[in-house]
Amino acid sequence: MSENNDIDYGPLWGLIGVWKGDKGLDVAPEPDGTENNPYHETIAFSAIGDVTNAESQTLAAIHYRQIVQRKSNDEIFHDETGYWMWDAAAGLIMHSLNIPRAVSLLAGGEHNGKENVDGGIVLEVSAGLNDKNWQIIQSPFMEKNARTTAFHHKITINNDRLAYSETTILEIYGKEFEHTDKNELVRQ
Repeated sequence: MSENNDIDYGPLWGLIGVWKGDKGLDVAPEPDGTENNPYHETIAFSAIGDVTNAESQTLAAIHYRQIVQRKSNDEIFHDETGYWMWDAAAGLIMHSLNIPRAVSLLAGGEHNGKENVDGGIVLEVSAGLNDKNWQIIQSPFMEKNARTTAFHHKITINNDRLAYSETTILEIYGKEFEHTDKNELVRQ
């Protein structure tokens, strides 16, 4: 790995730091319908440097940990860790994540290096159960009872503000369900 100040983090550079937000809404499946959970969270992104794969691909990597707590009782109901990676040569962003429900995934998307209309950076990645490049892995229990079939994550960073929306398509309780999370966070 190289020293962090020599690394081209590309569009990921704006993530680095600690973010907090209290405008979150989790829309989750329940056997008899939908549950809405207002939440607050902290996401800590740390620059870790770059890695070289097969002596021909260099990825700039940022590690993160996300802790999400219900507003109603401060109970942690989501704990996620993973990496955001930038492949400058290919113009790709990648997001790997793990949650302690025995689900992991690698999502990806192209990034043209341009800012959006209002000057912010948009990061957008997807994964699917049948996607040959960006895949979802889950335990046999989850495959049978709460199968994740698709994942889409969009982050917009504008100075010290970060907004995201995330949709996970689940097959659960005998039906397909869009499990969504949205929040706005501020850099600390």
